[in-house]
Order: sequence, then structure tokens, then C-alpha cells
Amino acid sequence: MSIEPEVHRITDAGVSLTDDQAGRQRRYLIAMSMRTLCVLGAVLAPSPWRWILAVGAVILPYIAVVMANAGREVSDGDGLRVVMRTTRKSLGRGE
Repeated sequence: MSIEPEVHRITDAGVSLTDDQAGRQRRYLIAMSMRTLCVLGAVLAPSPWRWILAVGAVILPYIAVVMANAGREVSDGDGLRVVMRTTRKSLGRGE
């Protein structure tokens, strides 16, 4: 019986900027494709479904933009958002 060695993570570096942007673009494209299907469905569907699909077509662009703009927040290991602040001391006269 062999025991696999435990693998340790060296860094807490997040996803690269390129991968992050690609993921957000993919989510936006999927949401806007769903909106296109909602618009086509609203034109072709019978009355009760027409209104549900029309509401989806109106709401999905907002959701797509919010999802596409969310990201690149720095977090600690517990998933909490970390705000980086620098403190500056001002020097008064005569100091």
C-alpha cells in the first residue's frame, strides 16, 4: 500500500489577468446568448411563455454586465476581501 505524498501550495496567487478576462467574457457571451434565445422564444411562444421570456430578455443584459464586471478582488485564504491601504503621515511645519 503506497501513500501519496501531501502536496503543498507554494503561493496564494490568484488566476492570471488573461484567464480572468477570458472567463468573464465567456460568462457574458453565455448570458447574451440566453438573451437571444429569450427574444426568439418571446416571438414564437404562446402567450403565457411569451411574457416570461420577454422579462428574461429584459433582465439578462443587466445580469450579464454585473457578472462581467465582477472580479479581480484580492482575498485572503478565508475568502474575505482584503483592502490594501497605505497610511501616510503628514509632516507639519517645523518637523
